[in-house]
Amino acid sequence: MPLLARPGGSISYQVTGSGYPPLLLTHGFGATAVMFGPNLPTAAAGNQVVTWDMRGHGSSESPADSDCYSADAALADMAALLAECGLDRAVLGGHSLGGYLSLDFALSHPGQVAGLVLIGTGPGFRNDAARDDWNRRAHKTAARLEERGLAALGDGSELHGGEHRDLAGLARAARHTLTQRDSHVLDGLPGIPVPALVVVGADDAPFQAAADYMTAKLPRARKVVIPGAGHAPNVDKPGQFNAELRAFLDEVAAAESAR
Repeated sequence: MPLLARPGGSISYQVTGSGYPPLLLTHGFGATAVMFGPNLPTAAAGNQVVTWDMRGHGSSESPADSDCYSADAALADMAALLAECGLDRAVLGGHSLGGYLSLDFALSHPGQVAGLVLIGTGPGFRNDAARDDWNRRAHKTAARLEERGLAALGDGSELHGGEHRDLAGLARAARHTLTQRDSHVLDGLPGIPVPALVVVGADDAPFQAAADYMTAKLPRARKVVIPGAGHAPNVDKPGQFNAELRAFLDEVAAAESAR
């Protein structure tokens, strides 16, 4: 995979297929771009697709400076990837943390986002106590990684510890990328006007309410529940997910051509 030089270390990425609008896919915490492998043939059949590994994950570098793992740094990496690929505007797709970052990017770079695909995603917390609890769990995840190694990632269908080359970087990502500081993403949902596909697995109980909330607050969102799927429905049931993704990308392409 090619590498994009960035402050603090290079980012690993891959470009597949061609066609408009392009699609930038961002994985969730503990996963890598590999999690989108079952979806690339369908997505890339009509669209250029960019996949990448976040800081501390997969083949991207893992700098020692914790500032390199902030959400703002991740958004800057996403913007740099689009620029490197010559893309002024794209659909942003993301799983879990990657979906949250895609929402954040849509708020900070609205002119560059043509649509959103939010997979097993939550928009954050308005309640300080709930956010503090989330952040405590993120820090515990980092501590478990340092104590137990990659086995601490768990057994999610999108998680494969052997894809990571730096355990310390993954722990830093848990402490600094996965944690949240305020409710600006949740509060900003009504101001994101682009089409949005909200996808949740029927067995992903913790994210059902979040999917409903985003569908209600995003002005042009529709929700799809994938039967028999958990937190990563694009991995668990790729055939059903891919059909929904293909239809959505075609809808966005038609909308973009009418702009």
